[in-house]
Amino acid sequence: MDTKRDQGHRSGLKTARDRRGWGQEQAAEAVQVSVSTWSRWERGVQDVRPAHRARLAEVFGTTLQEVSLWFGDGPEPVRTPADGWSGCTGYTGGTVRGAVELWAADADVRRRRELRSLPVSPEAWPEWLLSWDLDAGPESREHAGRSRRVGMPDVRRIQEATRAFASMDRRHGGGMVRPAVVDYLHTRVAPLLAGTYPDRVGAALLTAAATMTGLAGWEAYDLRLDGLAQRHYGQALGLAKAADDPMTAAWVLTVMSQQAIDLGRPVWAVRLARAARRSGRDAGAPPRVRAALALREARATALRAELSEVPDGHTARRVRRLLEEVETTFALATPGDEEPSWISDLGPAEIAAEAGCAWRMIGEAGRAAACAREALAGFGTAYPRSAQFNVVHEAQALARLGELDEAVAVARRAVPMANGLTSRRARALLKSFTAELSPHQGHPVVREWREYLRTALRPAAA
Repeated sequence: MDTKRDQGHRSGLKTARDRRGWGQEQAAEAVQVSVSTWSRWERGVQDVRPAHRARLAEVFGTTLQEVSLWFGDGPEPVRTPADGWSGCTGYTGGTVRGAVELWAADADVRRRRELRSLPVSPEAWPEWLLSWDLDAGPESREHAGRSRRVGMPDVRRIQEATRAFASMDRRHGGGMVRPAVVDYLHTRVAPLLAGTYPDRVGAALLTAAATMTGLAGWEAYDLRLDGLAQRHYGQALGLAKAADDPMTAAWVLTVMSQQAIDLGRPVWAVRLARAARRSGRDAGAPPRVRAALALREARATALRAELSEVPDGHTARRVRRLLEEVETTFALATPGDEEPSWISDLGPAEIAAEAGCAWRMIGEAGRAAACAREALAGFGTAYPRSAQFNVVHEAQALARLGELDEAVAVARRAVPMANGLTSRRARALLKSFTAELSPHQGHPVVREWREYLRTALRPAAA
């Protein structure tokens, strides 16, 4: 007998079926039940036995916990990337609804464990790229809602809040800022999207929402909540499409590419980076933006070379050409260029930092170490997280040059820097450096380093 809580249509079960593109007949066959049984499950008029729940988890590639949520044993499950963005089909309301649902779930403390356990879904990337490239955008962003009229001053407040949050992120890391970003989206931005506004305001509002949603993804990424970050990025891309804003989409695609790099997915890192460059060209991107997008493709391409089982001279040459393109394009920038706010941090220090990573990946550790030192000098105290990363990058390069004593001495400087940040990436980078020392694990300086890191590195705040 179903409980009252289990009565009614089970939208989670139907969503899982729709995600596969299955009718009830196909789903019933996969789970090995009759169509009538499946129909009763979806309508909430028949209980689902534990054995069938286990079979559902197996067929749909999910957990028993999520299956339980489908049947009303908790709040509705968060949509996966594949269905969390309904596609850029010209229906702005569907895109907005998906984003608002994610913001609400992320702001709900009862969903915290579920959201943090969300996996990355590689199959979402091709779907998003196809939808971005091929689906038609909405003809108008005008909206007649039941709440108050929205104007450009409301949009500017979102933009100002996004800049303030981004500044805090640079100084402190994602753990400090993420709750405030999500709360702002849920309590401030969502009601505005439900308001009344003309096409021009609607386009600007959707762009502002896309940018802040991308920032929410970035904060989750900095905390290594990669599945959640990916979902926010997908929603941000959908909002940029609804706004008909290829410039903002270029930024979203390039941070998607960065996540794919960190996840060790070179094929999708390169594809996303190239999609970002194409979107930038469509937007008529100014030189600094073009340089930033080429820089991301260089690092993504370098990952392909680093993970190749055999030396890949062709890919390494491609990386060098891209880095040369970055320098020549960046030199074309002028103070009068009309630039998006997200490019404001790209200067010589950031270029040196990213280039250093690419040089290290293609085996040029000496150039990588020099770039890390140049970046560190440029970042100074204004960008503590970036500075910490480049201290570790210098240590990584020195280790690859065989200078273990110096590498460990440099890495020690990064530990108190990491402790001052609410960034799990900062800690993960130190652990990655330690893993690279494994061939020398018997060396006294390496043993001392491992013990020092074990006692000195504090966990990041979530």
